[in-house]
Amino acid sequence: MKVLKVFPGIILSVGVALLACWLESLLPIHLIGAAVIAMFIGMILNCFLGKTNVFDSGLKFTSKKILKFAIILLGLSLNITTILNVGKMSLTVMIFTLMTCFGGGYFIGKALGLNWKLSNLISAGTGICGGSAIAAIAPTIEADDNDVAYAMSATFLFDMAMIVLFPIMGKAMGMSDQAFGIWAGTAVNDTSSVVATGYAFSEGAGDFATMVKLTRTLAIIPTVITFAFVQLGIKRKEAIANSRNGSELKADFSIKKIFPWFILGFLAMSVAASIFPIPAAVVSETKSISKFLMVCALAAIGLNTSFSSMRKSGIRPMIHGFIISALVVIVALAVEIVMGIV
Repeated sequence: MKVLKVFPGIILSVGVALLACWLESLLPIHLIGAAVIAMFIGMILNCFLGKTNVFDSGLKFTSKKILKFAIILLGLSLNITTILNVGKMSLTVMIFTLMTCFGGGYFIGKALGLNWKLSNLISAGTGICGGSAIAAIAPTIEADDNDVAYAMSATFLFDMAMIVLFPIMGKAMGMSDQAFGIWAGTAVNDTSSVVATGYAFSEGAGDFATMVKLTRTLAIIPTVITFAFVQLGIKRKEAIANSRNGSELKADFSIKKIFPWFILGFLAMSVAASIFPIPAAVVSETKSISKFLMVCALAAIGLNTSFSSMRKSGIRPMIHGFIISALVVIVALAVEIVMGIV
């Protein structure tokens, strides 16, 4: 009976995901990833589904359980030794942009009155790798679907602007292929947007931007671990506040119950990819499966999110995203100038 209960929601999410992948394949240039397309299709369908609850259990299962499984599989494509292939130049730029995102994002989120989960999801999407980072961190901090949808929307909108503006600015500044590749790879958010931006400048810049972006994706690992411990600390404080004695605290707070165990699977896959000679075909196939499952999960999140509920957050999250994106663009360029790369 439980399987039958989740079945309709899973089928709907998979259907939306397949439609999104098909629409992505029709694009002459991959400016928009299937995950973003699936989320927006889901949000549009949400307007017509209304109060229908036949899909609720399946959508919840897909957006939570299947998303976690997709993240575990994603670990196999994050080979830590990739860092050695890119060099210290791009890593230095990345360190400064990540510090800008999470350091600046904290104060900007506070000033705008955003909840810490939405603020950090936007910062992670901007600083690491768009949708993949948001999807990986969301279940770790138990973020609401509305927060995930808003963070995805913010990073998507600024990616579209960067794809157009970056090549124009790069050519105006007379940047080399390597300099532009590092700049695009560290400042543009989503992988598909980085690829589109890099190759719009030149083939050499596109190759270098893609390589830098793959290394930048590795920041998901320490970020997810950090947020896991932050969430554990918050849960413990809540348990202490709600408990009057030790036995009640033990009942309310149990690491075994609330620790995000999927992170261990994610890390195990990443370590395995870095140590063992796993065939490239296996890694590629696993990444494709992970990507599709993530598209399904984002479809479910979209189906659980209404435009009216997003409107309640107002324009502040978009302002947050704009300021962080602008700061990352400036900081990445400034670091390259100081290092003499430009």
